[in-house]
Amino acid sequence: MYDERIEKLIELALADGELTEKEKQILYKKAEDAGIDLDEFEMVLDAKLFEKQADMKKADAAAAATSAPKSDKFGDVKKCPGCGAIAQSFQTKCPDCGHEFSNIGANVSIGKLFEMLNACEAERKEASTNILSVYGSMMNQALGGDKITEKKKSIISGFPIPNTKDDILEFLSLAIPNAKQKGNFMTKNQPENKSHNDLAPTWKSKCEQIIMKAKFSMKEDKRTLEEIMAYANELGIK
Repeated sequence: MYDERIEKLIELALADGELTEKEKQILYKKAEDAGIDLDEFEMVLDAKLFEKQADMKKADAAAAATSAPKSDKFGDVKKCPGCGAIAQSFQTKCPDCGHEFSNIGANVSIGKLFEMLNACEAERKEASTNILSVYGSMMNQALGGDKITEKKKSIISGFPIPNTKDDILEFLSLAIPNAKQKGNFMTKNQPENKSHNDLAPTWKSKCEQIIMKAKFSMKEDKRTLEEIMAYANELGIK
């Protein structure tokens, strides 16, 4: 699409699936010197970045599939390691022998969720060092949009629902504080509260999904269900 030199610079900048502000500045300068429309160039750059990230995700998924250990799941059910009985995937303990299921990998992924959100915030801070990015961010917010906030919402909404007792309780304990609005009618939109409150409904929606699934699937585990409903009460979820 562009001359070979610019295409090569784009390829190098996107090699790691990320585009730093420094890399953007260099690319925009080269595009401007070449007489390329910068709005058009930004659209092309965003599309190439999206395509690169999608390709990297596919590659990671393929690698994980080839190296994955033998699973103890059968579709939407799983096998109890204690007695071999078949249990529904969301049950927290075996209905036959009472063995409690745990999932260390899921616990790690919960930590990964917060790492991803922190990475988004780091991206916002990096962008804020660039005057043009700051101006663009102000314009986005004035028009009711914020790319970083929307990205965070998408990450939270798309996070898999935990399916073991420990994972469910850990997720709720971390998510509940984020699902509560800060401030009152007069102060909720103040800078120290707004970024939190923008995400609170998304956190609450994710908590509702987990709680509703648990109420349906964990009727036999009354003690765990009581703990989960205590979290539900904090958010006014019935």
